[in-house]
Amino acid sequence: MAAEVAYMHASKIANASGALRYLNRVGSSKVARLADSAPREVVDDIFSCALKKQTGVSLKYMLDFGANPIERQLILSAQFLHNELPVRLAHRVAELENLPFGLSAKSPVIKVRDWYVESFKELRQFKPIRDLDSELKFTELLKHIYHRHRNVVPVMAIGVAELKKELRAEGNGLTEFPEIHQFLDGFYLSRIGIRILIGQHIALHEPQRENHIGMICTKCSPVQVANDAIADARSVCMREYATAPEVSVYGDPRFTFAYVPSHLHHMTFELVKNSLRAVNDRFEDADNEPPPVRVVVAEGDEDVTIKVSDEGGGIPRSGLPRIWTYLYSTAQSPLPDMDDSVEGADGPAVLAGYGYGLPISRLYARYFGGDLQITSMEGYGTDAYLHLNRLGNVQEPLP
Repeated sequence: MAAEVAYMHASKIANASGALRYLNRVGSSKVARLADSAPREVVDDIFSCALKKQTGVSLKYMLDFGANPIERQLILSAQFLHNELPVRLAHRVAELENLPFGLSAKSPVIKVRDWYVESFKELRQFKPIRDLDSELKFTELLKHIYHRHRNVVPVMAIGVAELKKELRAEGNGLTEFPEIHQFLDGFYLSRIGIRILIGQHIALHEPQRENHIGMICTKCSPVQVANDAIADARSVCMREYATAPEVSVYGDPRFTFAYVPSHLHHMTFELVKNSLRAVNDRFEDADNEPPPVRVVVAEGDEDVTIKVSDEGGGIPRSGLPRIWTYLYSTAQSPLPDMDDSVEGADGPAVLAGYGYGLPISRLYARYFGGDLQITSMEGYGTDAYLHLNRLGNVQEPLP
């Protein structure tokens, strides 16, 4: 069935003759279906839950709910997650079972699917939460699930990289197949939501840090986070080039708003890292010091905007759409073993060479109602605008 679905997708693409040849081979091979490895009742339960509607939350809701995490609120939070997480996991399993172009048959994708199935089963087998004792046991289960899924992004990246390599051998590029990119956008956006819901519940049990409600910092300074991200990005640049352009920061360090610092750090790090690389590449043989990268933090009534500007030569207008497609990268594309990539516990992995930096950063911005936009002047430089919704009233955009 998966091969038939993939074939129908490919048939819609006028220039996909190479992909069709590839799919003919995929269709003749045995695809590892979930029904072949999981009990019938589990498969039926997954696809039944996949028909249910997901329930979104907002940053403001999480702030209000976690402001005073008393026993009753923790129980209510656990009960919500006990009902909601299986639905979200089931949606992803159903998608992973029916991906186009034979992607569902890739062993890394099957590995990710099986992680989701295992977590789904554990959540469904957990008895209803009625008191603090069962809530604490449920929280321990959530910690286990959170740890199990830490490497979903790099493992999925390996699976997609394998598909890209095979399609290239047939004379096709992955950018020609928007179905893959649409799936990955939805899949990774859903993953962000799942991890922040679980991470927030776990964090409410930990000793509360000053100005924090769980993972959310109520007085997050974008200038301070930017400075930390800049230091990390320049450190990476120094290791790669033995030098790093200066970065100038403009903005009020006293300004704060409620946000998740690890998300903001990741997004700013990616943008600054890209600018540093572009400037270094352009001015590598220049006699004079390269121009600095400029980071501007602006406070608006609705948005906090971080602008990262460089003079790294810019991107041709025809190339701008490609920066949002997965696996487009100016760095060397790796294809490591599935056990080689490790994600940090409190933030997304840095996937240099996979082409995931900008697409994933845009998803992190959009999760809380923001956005990421790139404008470029070919022959001069690039401006990146990271918009962050400071009101916190936007419900998460569920795929």
